[in-house]
Amino acid sequence: LASRGRLEPGDPDEPWELRFEVLSLDDPALAVAWSDVFAETPEAKALVGSKSLQPVKRYLRDLGERLAALVPGLDQLDDQPESGSIDLELDDVALLLVDGLELANRAGAPILVPKGLVSRRLSLTAAATPTEGGGVNADLGTAMIDVDWGLALGENPLSEREIRDLADAQSGLVQLRGEWVRVDASQARSALSQLTEKRETASSVSASELLRVAAESLAASGGDGATAFAEVTPDTSSADGWLHDLLAGLPDERLEETTEPPGFEGELRPYQRRAVGWMQFLGRLGLGGCLADDMGLGKTPTTLAHIQSRAGNRPTLVLCPLSVVHNWEAEAARFTPELKVFVHHGSARPTGDQFIAVAQQADVVVSTYGTVTRDVETLAQIEWELVVCDEAQAIKNHHTHSARAVRELVAQQKVALTGTPVENRLAELWAILDAVNPGMLGGITWFRETFATPIEQRNDEGALEGMRRLTSPFVLRRTKADKSLVPDLPDKVEQVAWAPLTAEQAGLYQAVLNDFLRDADQEDGMKRRGLVLATLTRLKQICNHPAQFLADGSTVAGRSGKLARFDELVDELLDAEERALVFTQYRTMGDLLAEHLAERFGEAPAFLHGGVSRAKREKMVASFQSGESLPLQLVSLKAGGTGLNLTSASRVIHYDRWWNPAVEDQATDRAWRIGQDRTVFVHKLVCQGTLEERIDALLTEKKELADRAVGAGEGWLTEMSTDQLRDLMSLDLSTAEQL
Repeated sequence: LASRGRLEPGDPDEPWELRFEVLSLDDPALAVAWSDVFAETPEAKALVGSKSLQPVKRYLRDLGERLAALVPGLDQLDDQPESGSIDLELDDVALLLVDGLELANRAGAPILVPKGLVSRRLSLTAAATPTEGGGVNADLGTAMIDVDWGLALGENPLSEREIRDLADAQSGLVQLRGEWVRVDASQARSALSQLTEKRETASSVSASELLRVAAESLAASGGDGATAFAEVTPDTSSADGWLHDLLAGLPDERLEETTEPPGFEGELRPYQRRAVGWMQFLGRLGLGGCLADDMGLGKTPTTLAHIQSRAGNRPTLVLCPLSVVHNWEAEAARFTPELKVFVHHGSARPTGDQFIAVAQQADVVVSTYGTVTRDVETLAQIEWELVVCDEAQAIKNHHTHSARAVRELVAQQKVALTGTPVENRLAELWAILDAVNPGMLGGITWFRETFATPIEQRNDEGALEGMRRLTSPFVLRRTKADKSLVPDLPDKVEQVAWAPLTAEQAGLYQAVLNDFLRDADQEDGMKRRGLVLATLTRLKQICNHPAQFLADGSTVAGRSGKLARFDELVDELLDAEERALVFTQYRTMGDLLAEHLAERFGEAPAFLHGGVSRAKREKMVASFQSGESLPLQLVSLKAGGTGLNLTSASRVIHYDRWWNPAVEDQATDRAWRIGQDRTVFVHKLVCQGTLEERIDALLTEKKELADRAVGAGEGWLTEMSTDQLRDLMSLDLSTAEQL
């Protein structure tokens, strides 16, 4: 047998009844009141069968004493357990609900309460409608929204009468719509205070201000809206539910496809038309966004369609790395030939009033981040229709001159384009979104404390979900892995190409490792981090080739196991008559590879790196794409991460690993993009038995989190202990050395 209580609500001015009963553990549906046990009714006798009721009576008296001693308001049970029933005034009920339920459960008599008495979330609501003149013609971030603030209990908005009843309730218990409900009294007072303040001071707000309230409230609720005053909930009947859609994150499949604007030459894919609709939707509210589609999914023509749709009285400014300037010229000539494009770059560029006059005669001004930093005072005098930040990872650090310059520009809308919104830290995502929607995500300190640190250091799922809900309306990301987007894009096959070390490499590796382990515990802070990164670089160079590490101009052939494996891959792809991109993060290694390949084949392949001029770079790309050049194209990883379309290559070789998957994938996508009609094979050279093998394994483990929100740069390595680093860097001669 067991015991439980049932709490039954009374009328508004009447006491509530708490009635206890005994039940069968074998069949909880069989239950009788305590009073039936003491009265020895037939029902009570049937419950215990042939057993005497005396032991049950003693059990109930003992239980009554425990409940009377432990649970506030139940002291009557000590004197009269025979009745098993207590009348409770409203204040006692409130006290029981707050503190008594857990105590009664511990005493051995859980109390059942009506469903409505489970504490309900009290939240601020905003029935919001764009004001006349707001939206389309408003400056960035100032599209004004009429807001009628209210309160909701759970999912149900409260009437003004119900809000007054809630304000008058002293106990946290209130009868609404025929049922009793419970709210935390202190949280109710706080929510009512907030409601009064909002109604007095914020009857009309900007879209970004309204969303910032939602952001701060979301963080306060731990990402799930579970506490009082937890979230801004729009009236979905207002403005066709635009605010509801925005706060819901605007998933891609729910975005409306728009049509290509008049004057646009070409046909966009459905997902590109949805992206244009998304940018137009945000633009009507005076909000910016980050189009973060995978490399090769056509962000440039998508954005040109958006630019074309808004062409008119004001010019658009496109900011990009120098390597991408010509791409914008060429793509604009192809897709939007009616638009007048002016390139603002170089020592002969117009400045001051002369530039302002030229810009106002153009539809699109294309410039570089370096140029806008130097000319920001002039560019800030123009009211731009759009500011487009291409390869927006250039502004991922909000302290840089480029990022500061972008914030000084005035525009109807700012749009960021990047295939890698997060490369190393979530603060980068904040910086990009803060550049296009200033202040909407709060300050960087708040963002780090609320989201970045819990996610990056503790893999906090609640923080991750909260950050997604907060940022997803303004980040539209689709990947080429989604076959529904680009069903005609061929597969990408990635594989590790294992390589041994030569005896020379193994000896150099062990010597550098010994030096590091001797010095690591002697340093701390920045000096230690610098020592770790320097050692990582030396070991990577040794794995590449002794000649790169020694930098002594010595011979190349026959000294590196990785180079020998590279030669095998090259022979294989040449036999198959395929073309390949070869990436290395080191210019010196690229020079060594060019020298080595020249000795093998009598001609050095082109090497595209940061020191190559724009004209020469374009010539290299055109020659490789047309098939006129050698079938191998050497590319430095950083130089090859942006602005290249090299789809004539069906093979990609990463000679050395950049330990940031986002950067590495971005380089790979120079070949794996729209226009590619063959499966792309990606070979990642890794020296077995070395830190390269263990880093590869670690990055595989971290890949899931990286895909969800977090990048994986080298910084995390510097925080390891010396013992962890010893395990990471140690040389396994049984597998590493070439026999």
